[in-house]
Amino acid sequence: MTFAMLFPGQGSQSVGMLKAWAERSDAVRDTLAEADAVLGRPLSTLLAEGPSCQLDRTENTQPAMLVADVALWRAWLEVGGPRPAAVAGHSLGEYAALVAAGGLEFAAALEVVQARAEAMRDAVADGAGAMAAVVGLEAEAVNALCAQIDGIVSGVNYNAPTQIVVAGETAAVDALCAQAKAAGARLARRLPVSVPAHSPLMQPARERLAAVLEQAPLRQPDIPLLHNVDARPAADVDALRAALREQVCAPVLWVDTQQRLASDYGCARALEVGPGNVLAGLGRRSGVELAVEAFPAPERLAEVIPAFTGADT
Repeated sequence: MTFAMLFPGQGSQSVGMLKAWAERSDAVRDTLAEADAVLGRPLSTLLAEGPSCQLDRTENTQPAMLVADVALWRAWLEVGGPRPAAVAGHSLGEYAALVAAGGLEFAAALEVVQARAEAMRDAVADGAGAMAAVVGLEAEAVNALCAQIDGIVSGVNYNAPTQIVVAGETAAVDALCAQAKAAGARLARRLPVSVPAHSPLMQPARERLAAVLEQAPLRQPDIPLLHNVDARPAADVDALRAALREQVCAPVLWVDTQQRLASDYGCARALEVGPGNVLAGLGRRSGVELAVEAFPAPERLAEVIPAFTGADT
């Protein structure tokens, strides 16, 4: 059975999310130490102790989630876990997928992600931008409502057929939530994030990130990496760089990504490599025949390996 690995992004973080892993895994402890050395600050302490209000700041969340995802990827390899047929990452998770696929070394990815986070933070003044989840309306209906709002708001994460995240100017996002509820959405509410990721407001961040990516030592991945912007692997390093650059202010096509993993790569199951189970939850609502499983607890990791070792990768 062919399988994929999926890496979560912002929204899966929590204080103490690597505590149990650091107690059991040399790979996780080494990853935390490497991150502190590369960044020149004790990110591991923030991960372990918080406070959550600081961890939830995008300039901290993005490197923290990269560290968490890569740490668990390395823990998987540490106990003999097999490599997948293909990988993908949701938003920031695409950088962890890039590391796992061999397209960028972890240290270099940390530097790029830190620059990305700072550029996104600086692109919009505090409070000027927001994101919201809309559940119960299809993408066409959400996009039509966005077009009617006075201000900048658009669909940015197509997570499931009836679960869309929108982002843009705060007032426009709030207006969209009100309109969505009136149109029958089961839920339409702001998300606890500090930047309107993947929206047109991120254009300044895109320009700053482009310069950083030009200097990054990217290489063609060893494992197919499906990108958020088009749910396809890049043909070469230039296309890879462009996909990462455009991702900052382009929608995340997550349903399309899951569909392609199933149809083009024959993946019947996928493992969410990161803390939490956000992507496993989205997988259950995607309508795609791809069984997404959350990463096992550290005490269960070894017993899960055989089920994937027998998979056809």
